[in-house]
Amino acid sequence: MIKTKLALAAVMAALAFAPASAATQKKSGKTSKTSKKSTVKHTAAKAAPAAVLAERWQDRQFDLLSNQFLNAQWRIDSESAIYAGKYDTAATLFIPDQAGIASELAFIDEWLDRFGKVNAKQLAAKQRTDLQLLQNKLEGDRWRLTTLREYEWNPASYNVAGPLDLILNTEYAARPQRLRTLLKRITSIPAYYAAARANIVNPTREHTRLAIKQAPGVKAVLVEANKTAQTSILNAAEKQQFALRVDAALAAVDNYVAYLTEREKLMTTNGRRSFRLGKELYEKKFAYDIQSGSTAEQTYQKALAAREELLANMDRLSDELWDKYLPGVARPADRYAKIGMMIDKLSERHVGRENFVAEIRRQIPELQAWVIQHDLLTLDPAKQLEVRATPAYQAGVAGASIDAPGPYRPQDRTYYNVTPLDGATPEAAESSLREYNHWILQILNIHEAIPGHYAQLIYANKSPSIVKSIFGNGAMVEGWAVYGERMMLESGYGDNAPEMWLMYSKWNLRSVTNTILDYSVHVLGMTEDQAIDLLTRQAFQTRSEATEKWHRVQVSSVQLTSYFSGYSEIMALREERKQALGSNFNLKQFHEQFLSYGSAPVRVIRELMINK
Repeated sequence: MIKTKLALAAVMAALAFAPASAATQKKSGKTSKTSKKSTVKHTAAKAAPAAVLAERWQDRQFDLLSNQFLNAQWRIDSESAIYAGKYDTAATLFIPDQAGIASELAFIDEWLDRFGKVNAKQLAAKQRTDLQLLQNKLEGDRWRLTTLREYEWNPASYNVAGPLDLILNTEYAARPQRLRTLLKRITSIPAYYAAARANIVNPTREHTRLAIKQAPGVKAVLVEANKTAQTSILNAAEKQQFALRVDAALAAVDNYVAYLTEREKLMTTNGRRSFRLGKELYEKKFAYDIQSGSTAEQTYQKALAAREELLANMDRLSDELWDKYLPGVARPADRYAKIGMMIDKLSERHVGRENFVAEIRRQIPELQAWVIQHDLLTLDPAKQLEVRATPAYQAGVAGASIDAPGPYRPQDRTYYNVTPLDGATPEAAESSLREYNHWILQILNIHEAIPGHYAQLIYANKSPSIVKSIFGNGAMVEGWAVYGERMMLESGYGDNAPEMWLMYSKWNLRSVTNTILDYSVHVLGMTEDQAIDLLTRQAFQTRSEATEKWHRVQVSSVQLTSYFSGYSEIMALREERKQALGSNFNLKQFHEQFLSYGSAPVRVIRELMINK
């Protein structure tokens, strides 16, 4: 159908710019050789615009098709719509039962068929790359449902809290309207968790424990919603209905936790599913999620090489700093021991436990000022960023993260989630503070906030391609944040002090080690002891950080490779553009052009930048 329309458009465009017919020319009496020459020139001049108009028509038709897809997508996936800032279908909670899964697969097949009929060669670069991303998204979704089948073994994948929290606290509509939306959505929670219980076949112990750990956070959001409803202007009947439905939802969460608790008790070491994906599943997931020009194994090999380069540099910096910080102390012959001693000494300098979150807040304006003053990127000082404690329903995955609004509501607040140290033992708190010492805490804030995730996601929401903003590539997003760390130090941030460069190298080694760890655990069978040794002795991380990372690698897969994969591709692209442009290369222009393409994979951005 699409090809037929496109062909018809080309004919119509050609007719619109066709020269006058011979009959018309004869009638006018202008049939001299000169007029014939003019006619030939006129025809040639008009042929190019006809082709251009045909191409533009094809692009517009594809844009219409992609918008139709998005509207259809939001109808069946209200959760993703809410995260994108689209609340039209927020009252509907998708029930992941067998009928729901079947309808999702039918949707995927329908749209893969429709997109498959588009002739990509006839599209401009923007539309062609949008098509690639949409097809990758749909093919990846189908693979997850039919092959990976995580819905059968990951109980933590069932979590209703995030969208509830956003509906409750995002001012996209008046509060009473949002509460009524919540009232409808909450009604379906018992059916949602009933479907979850029915779907779980052979869960992993690690994902089962994570789901149990996050359940109190889910309940807290429900309790907060009810409290807000009871003090609102809703009428008495609505308030009573709200309380009853929240009670039913809370009971559903409790029943799910009780079910999972019993399942965990029955698990045996040999009889339960492993959290490890194995090579075949891992490579396929890497291809869909990372969308790199390299395979997972190739990226792992690149990480091993990058690790050696970093260690050599850290060895040199440790020698440079030794007499300043460890005068009279013998230098170990073992490279790991020497670097580790220097990092351990520097890590003594950190903020107090009670000032951890406050120090993060204090640094944000300083980072923004630096970026603006050094002409690295255009930033909007008025854009809101709020540092807050990580919500309980997100606990157990990462110590720091960014919750950014989607492209449909770019004006909403961005949250910088930080896990406070209030509940940690003195030993655990000190370990975390040493990990996020004076230098590393600054690099963390560069990564998460400015010019990292916070800045990049603002740019993404301004992209002319909403497809590239919504279906963002994790490797590009994380890669940019890692690149931002390097970019800041290259601009002179931290006074080019060897201490800062050593700690940056330690932090960068962490990104590289993430890839080595993730691949080694999920594909090569790395044990916990081997992982802790890799993280602590060979990557100089504290015991608490290593323990958290071991937990993270068990409950996630592939995501840890996104940091190094994206960063290495961005650095390669920057060097490529420097070579191509020579003296015309401008760093700020490179940054802003790179970020203008939304959160597309780096290889797609490369194609768009080079062919612009």
